Amino acid sequence: MAVTDLPLFQALKSKMRWHQARQGVLAENIANADTPGYGAREVKAYSFKDHLSRGALALSTDTTRAGHITGNISGTKDAKIEEMDSFEVTPSGNSVNLEEQMMKITENQMDYQAATTLYTKGMGLIRTALSKSA
Repeated sequence: MAVTDLPLFQALKSKMRWHQARQGVLAENIANADTPGYGAREVKAYSFKDHLSRGALALSTDTTRAGHITGNISGTKDAKIEEMDSFEVTPSGNSVNLEEQMMKITENQMDYQAATTLYTKGMGLIRTALSKSA
């Protein structure tokens, strides 16, 4: 098993992929800010609970007694893109608010950087632990 297959790293990779998908959707919203009738879109919010239920971590439980229930979760899903309800709509039917989209892009970038920092620090800890034991 590769170190990057550990559940923590799988969860962080999933979160980073979600941020990449969201960045693409937000960029499309900005690119279509002047397109008549274009409705702003958003990626369904990332949930660690959903990540676990999708089985991206391939979790399984151990039974220590006969009465324990066994379990194995498997399967994956991609991020879901959905239309946003917007309060502001231009006369042309466009619902993209540039200021709002730019704030979302900044927030998304900061969250992505936090996830990559956690990933990097986790890999550093494992490298340190492996070098001490060798």
